[in-house]
Amino acid sequence: MQKTSPQDSNQMNQVPQPIRGNEGGTDPGPRNVALDRQNPDILTPPSTDSGTIPNLKFSFGMARNRLQPGGWSREVTARELPIATTLAGVNMRLNPGGVRELHWHKEAEWAYMLTGRARITGIDPNGYNFIDDVGVGDLWNFPAGYPHSIQGLEEGCEFVLVFDNGNFSENETFLLSDWFLHTPKEVLAKNFGVEVEDFASIPSHGLYMFQSTVPGPLASDQVSDPVGPVSRPFSHHMLAQEPIRLKGGTVRITDSTNFPAASTIAAALVEVEPGSMRELHWHPNNDEWQYYIEGQGRMTVFASSGKSRTFDYRAGDVGYVPFAMGHYIENTGDTTLRYLEMFKSDHAYRNSRQWEHASRSAACAARTGTYRSFNTAVDAHCGLDRHAVLPLAGSRVRLVYDGQPPLHWTGRGSGQ
Repeated sequence: MQKTSPQDSNQMNQVPQPIRGNEGGTDPGPRNVALDRQNPDILTPPSTDSGTIPNLKFSFGMARNRLQPGGWSREVTARELPIATTLAGVNMRLNPGGVRELHWHKEAEWAYMLTGRARITGIDPNGYNFIDDVGVGDLWNFPAGYPHSIQGLEEGCEFVLVFDNGNFSENETFLLSDWFLHTPKEVLAKNFGVEVEDFASIPSHGLYMFQSTVPGPLASDQVSDPVGPVSRPFSHHMLAQEPIRLKGGTVRITDSTNFPAASTIAAALVEVEPGSMRELHWHPNNDEWQYYIEGQGRMTVFASSGKSRTFDYRAGDVGYVPFAMGHYIENTGDTTLRYLEMFKSDHAYRNSRQWEHASRSAACAARTGTYRSFNTAVDAHCGLDRHAVLPLAGSRVRLVYDGQPPLHWTGRGSGQ
């Protein structure tokens, strides 16, 4: 057995307490110390937090896990996170050869591959078929009502699904096996032009997910169809996109402009380096649904009328920001923070052009009362031209608006 060093023991024994300066006091318990350590800004909120804001966080690790032959799935919907009315999420694992059976639903299904590889198939309303193998960082989107299936390849796979309705439930999809089970066998026989006995062995329950063998090469599953393939592919290689590189991180944006099949869900894959943050911003087109893939960070949401609240996030968490509420995402760890920003929209609003005018006028009013004196002082101090610089928590925030991509970051250190 490995011995624990005195330093490690000391760190383990340091129990966080809800104390901020001369406010608060110790919490002798009962309490969940591990949970408190993961949520320091809930236990001891920043002094700037104020008022009452609904919960904006739910972890897939706290969701009911549906275990099936072939894999598992769990979901975060408006049932688990009531504020999340626009989008719902499902986290699913398929074992090697595991199949999510042919199904469809009233909502569009958008997906991001987290690990492994999968084979996806789909059919559009005109009978055009689609099949593709997808890997880490790849997406798919099946519009509402389009039948499709998913199967894990040699190493299995895990992915997150996003649906364009916060009340969606993966447990209420249209399953082919369920439909057959609730259709008289003589009707099935007449429909398919076969004998009733041919349906003697149909499953006695809806399958949803089942274990099968790992399929062969992609070509072996492709169907010869005189109609041909779909006109708009249902998959997209997000990581193949050239990222927008900014000080403190990168972003890849995928919406209907570069992935036409995704007409109701837009996404941004955001990477924030240690010591950096996604700047203060808001979205004028819709709510924001977030899925945290890697690292850890925190987000403060400003809800107007003096109300704000801070949450801590890490891999596997879902975050949510209601329409128009101001927020930032800060990397609080020592590794890259990677997460998805999702919108029920055909495009991801590439903000924050809001700052082009608002930052100067607001900061000017707050700090100097005059537009000219503020900018003169900033330019003289930092040697910057056509940049707005706001001191925030010891860092210098540079909001670039001279032709740079309209997604911005802040980095630690003067002049960044």
